[in-house]
Parts: sequence; structure tokens; C-alpha cells
Amino acid sequence: MIAAQDEVKSPSVLPATLALFTSATTLICCALPAMLVMVGMGAVWSGVIGSVPGITWFGANKAIVFSVTGLVLLASGAWQWHARTLPCPADPAKARACTRLRRISWTLWGISVAAFAIGGFFAFFPDAAAALFL
Repeated sequence: MIAAQDEVKSPSVLPATLALFTSATTLICCALPAMLVMVGMGAVWSGVIGSVPGITWFGANKAIVFSVTGLVLLASGAWQWHARTLPCPADPAKARACTRLRRISWTLWGISVAAFAIGGFFAFFPDAAAALFL
């Protein structure tokens, strides 16, 4: 027979981690190349494109990249919001670990949203980004 506290599942950081990785693509797509070119390091970006030629796909398909990333962020945020009220185990050590994982998940999700916003700023408002850095 399974004990009641063993049935309680701790929240996973997987949705927040997935959101972080998808948000990183928005930075690769738009923020990194724009920032490197604006500060006069266009040759560095050319070297990156020469080494990893598939990286240009992200920039060419930024609408798809931002749509998928936005959906993953929404799903991850909804999961985080749902998991906030789930019970943690009764064992004090497991309860602390559960609470810590929840904080880590929210932190990862917040970093993901910030990366998404920065990437979106560079992708869809390049004139404002150029004015900011020049």
C-alpha cells in the first residue's frame, strides 16, 4: 500500500526549463545579431554564421519562432500557476525541496519571459533598438 505522502508529487521544473530554452531561440534569432552589428562586431556574427549556417533559419522564420515560444511560455506559465496550490509532502526536508523547486521554476519562467521580451524588442522594433545603442 502506498502512503499518502508518497502520492503527493512535487512540481517539476521541466516546463520552466523548456520555456527558457525556447526563449533563448528568440535571443539567437534577433537580439544577438542586432546587438553584435550595432556595437561594430559584425565580423563576429559572420564567423558564427560561417560556423553554424543553420542558425540563419531562426532569423528568417522569426514569426514561427516567436509564435512557438509564446505558446510554450503561456503553457509553462499556466502550469506554474496551477502547480502553486498543489500540496507539498509532509516530510519537512521534502517540503523544503518542494518549495525550493517552486521558487526555481518561477525564477526560470521569469528569465524566459525577459528573454522573450528582449528578443521581441530587437526583432520587431529594430529602429528603437538601434536608437538605444547608438
